[in-house]
Amino acid sequence: MATPDPIALSSFIDPAALAIVAGGTLFATLLRTSPGDVGRGVCALTAIARRPFAADPLLDQIAALDRIARRHGVVALDRSVIADADVAAAVAAIVDGEGPEDVSRLLDQRRRARILRHAAAADMWAGAAEAAPAMGMVGTLVGLVRMFTAMTDPAAIGGGMAVALLATLYGALIANLVAMPVAVRLRRRARAEAEERTRLAAPLVALADREQPRAVRPFPKPEIAA
Repeated sequence: MATPDPIALSSFIDPAALAIVAGGTLFATLLRTSPGDVGRGVCALTAIARRPFAADPLLDQIAALDRIARRHGVVALDRSVIADADVAAAVAAIVDGEGPEDVSRLLDQRRRARILRHAAAADMWAGAAEAAPAMGMVGTLVGLVRMFTAMTDPAAIGGGMAVALLATLYGALIANLVAMPVAVRLRRRARAEAEERTRLAAPLVALADREQPRAVRPFPKPEIAA
């Protein structure tokens, strides 16, 4: 009994089907997403390879800044090098004399803006995951049309059928093995970072509260006995 020939990997590669699905998915993503969000979505790929955000190093730096402020005054913090943008903005506000409520509001605004940016990047990849199967269906229809218009040519029938079947395959693979996993991981990273950044608010607000000038109460006037 003859053994069947192994399926060659090249039989699953069709440039026409790949161009329809990949190009159509890219075009649909660009149409539904702003250029800024597209750039954020592409740049967010580097965040997947990095370690998850941890607030502990920043908490240690805030504690060190607190000790500097106790010894030399809050103005000395103006010369500190702070890599994190949120902590740097909060420390700058404290140096400028902002109160604890203002610092807390600033951190909350920056955290919300960061969440929105991360959500926009994840939505771009989720949109690509939605568009890829649809583009696979478009490629299938194109392949079927190509096949039916060349019924007298067996070679053309095989090429059209290959486009039809492989386009569906490419759409499913791009959606479920590329775009959607990226979107899920970006959303998971964004939630974890948002939770970690909430830990930064308390020590920064406490630093702003300690440096806020206190109102001086006047001494009561002594009563003069009649």
